[in-house]
Amino acid sequence: MTEQGESLLSFPCSFPIKAMGKAEHDIEAIFLEILQRHAPGQPDYSVKIQTSSKGGFVSVTMTIEASSREQLDAIYQDLTDHTSILMSL
Repeated sequence: MTEQGESLLSFPCSFPIKAMGKAEHDIEAIFLEILQRHAPGQPDYSVKIQTSSKGGFVSVTMTIEASSREQLDAIYQDLTDHTSILMSL
């Protein structure tokens, strides 16, 4: 956001979102359910999964076609509210 409150993004746009959590939880399924709630009807989400070197944590990056700042805010809010998600970027 600029000082005038304007978004630096131009919507719609391709936008990567990352969520991290313990490997014992199905972070990908949790993340996908949240994205489908806020960005339904997208044919495919580009997905990248990475496990930590010791296997205890996993990060999932999904790229969506974002339609608004409000949509992104709602996705991030649901991700941070979920008890299995430790961090989202």
